[in-house]
Amino acid sequence: MTKNFRGTYTVMITPFTETGALDLPALRRFVDWQIEQGIHGLIPLGSTGEFLSLSDEEHVAVTETVIKQAAGRVPVLVGTGAEDTREVVRLSRRAEAMGADGVMIIPPFYSTPTEDELYHHYKTVGDAIGIPIMVYNNPATANVDLKPELVARLSTIENCSYIKESTLEVTRVRDIIRLCGDRMTVFGGILGFESFVEGAQGWVAVASNIAPAPLARLFELVADEEKISEARALYLRYLPLIEFVGGQYYVGGSKALLRHMGFPVGAPRPPRLPLPQARDETAREIVQKLGLRF
Repeated sequence: MTKNFRGTYTVMITPFTETGALDLPALRRFVDWQIEQGIHGLIPLGSTGEFLSLSDEEHVAVTETVIKQAAGRVPVLVGTGAEDTREVVRLSRRAEAMGADGVMIIPPFYSTPTEDELYHHYKTVGDAIGIPIMVYNNPATANVDLKPELVARLSTIENCSYIKESTLEVTRVRDIIRLCGDRMTVFGGILGFESFVEGAQGWVAVASNIAPAPLARLFELVADEEKISEARALYLRYLPLIEFVGGQYYVGGSKALLRHMGFPVGAPRPPRLPLPQARDETAREIVQKLGLRF
């Protein structure tokens, strides 16, 4: 049975050991903690999960671990983006066979495909699987921009029914809803609170790696309870954290914050490096100020 995706979903870090190997016991603990804290959904193998720095065998291990550990308590969407449409089909079929509730797919990020090529790409994948696709619009990394008019075209693909909209143009949430109606459910990618106010039904968040409970609550306050003033106050309290993991240090920053919270998850894999000392000190200060603990 297809699940309805809604709420704050963590685009998960991938834990490594001190020697840089995949740390599956830590990943299992992280899944349990996220769910116990009230997160609404989990997305492994996104950009924050360093999917491009993992082997195919590691992709399988991460997918299997998260799905088994979540055990149906929250939806799990697996990142299956790649440059080759055939590879996206392979990865998406595999994720479906392993029990994923959906897949999140960034456009091919090197070939700068045309709108017709993008439609063909998503249609091919959609025809190959029976679970929902979350389209991932992130022009800064994909080198193409899925503007609302193109999203409306993609929404005619039967199971292409969610989008992570990762630009700073919050009016796109409004326009996608206006153009697509109930064919496309919008998740914010960078702007959570602002996207909720515009009608987004979710947020694919980096910062919820660190603070799942308050950022899940943020969605509930806006979307379920319409307590905008209370939500804004909560948002502003956590804005330093959201901004800290919102730039180039989103992987290293998230991992540093978790380490300062008492949950070491290793360093990012090169080319990413651990945080510079001054920025790591800022991470420690954020943890202390917000009283964050794992």
